Order: sequence, then structure tokens, then C-alpha cells
Amino acid sequence: MSPQMLSLLTDATLQTLSMVLVAGALACLGGIPLGLFLALCGPGDLLPRPALQRLLGLVVNAARSTPFIILVVAIVPLTRALTGTSIGTAAATVPLTLAAIPFIARVVEAAVREVDHGLLDAARAMGARPGQIIRLVLLPEARAGILRGLTLAAVNLVGYSAMVGAVGGGGLGDLGIRYGYQRFMPEMMLAVVLILIVLVQILQSGGEALARKLDKRHLKG
Repeated sequence: MSPQMLSLLTDATLQTLSMVLVAGALACLGGIPLGLFLALCGPGDLLPRPALQRLLGLVVNAARSTPFIILVVAIVPLTRALTGTSIGTAAATVPLTLAAIPFIARVVEAAVREVDHGLLDAARAMGARPGQIIRLVLLPEARAGILRGLTLAAVNLVGYSAMVGAVGGGGLGDLGIRYGYQRFMPEMMLAVVLILIVLVQILQSGGEALARKLDKRHLKG
């Protein structure tokens, strides 16, 4: 492969990493609090707000059921308003973030709901306030499950970042389409696929290893 092709692969890989990191960070800022709200604000939960919880649950379900490529096209006006353009890596970050927020919310909700209710009852019996229960009991107990969910979200973002290349989002997906498909360069397509596989493996292995270290059940075993 020529130096020019290697340079293109390097730039595209950095663009993909940039999209995944920025969108992942922004999605965590929105998805983690939303997931905590969904887990803790149902009927009989720690902070009951059932009507609002049901409404937000419907919104999350609707967002998760929307195919990603349709979401990208549907929010083009919002993307332009936020970034000034509808193409490029900055623009691609908008739909990536919006797609990841409901996914992260649901995995956080599931991880928090798996915490032993006996621990919550014990904390309540000792007079702990809701904020203390969340900070000192729920989050430490659920952190391994949350991290596994965030790892899965990051893996999904890698796949979405490749998909958004089909509509001018930049990164490895765009490179694979423009050179591997449109210019009939199978070696470029193969290189793009291999890099994506490596990125996914690194994310999956690293996230799972860290989750095992944080998992209290694993440590006890």
C-alpha cells in the first residue's frame, strides 16, 4: 500500500476515534443521569415520579427504535444549526450522540435495577438520604454493569461511525465507501474492515477487563 493510502487510513482512523470519543462523552453526560432517573423514579422506587418516568421511557423507546441512518437524515436541520454543516466529523457527532444517549440510559437503568434491594433497605433503615444512597450504595454496586454497558455503547458507536460515512460523515466508513467501493480498491476496503475489527476488540477487551476489576462479586469469588 502506498504512503498516500497509509496517510488516508491514519487520518480516517483518527477521525473515527474523534467521533467515537466525543459522541461517547456527550452521550454519557446525557444518558447516565437519564438512566438513573428511569431506574429510580418509577412507582415505589427511591424517588418516585411515575408520570414523568413513563413519558421519558416512551421517548427513549421511540429513539431506540429509529434506525440510525434515518435518524441521521431526519435531524439534518438540527445538525446544521449546531455545527453549521451537515457533513464531516463534527456534524456526524450530533446523530452519534443522539443515538447513544437512549442506549446508555437503558443499560444504566438495567445495571442499577440489578442492585440488591436489601442493600437499599439497609441504607434506608440507617437513615441515609436518597442522594447518599445513590452515591454510596447504588453507583458503587452497579459500576461494573454500567461499565459493561458503556463498553457495548462504545462498540456500537464504532459501527455507527462507519455507517455515517455513507452520508459524508468522514472517518473509516467514508474512506471505505469512496475508495474501497466507488474506486474499486478491495485492499482499501479490507484495511478499513481490519482497523474497525481491531478497534472493536480493543474497546471490548479493555472494557471487560476493567469491569471485572470493579465487579465486587468477581472479587469476592
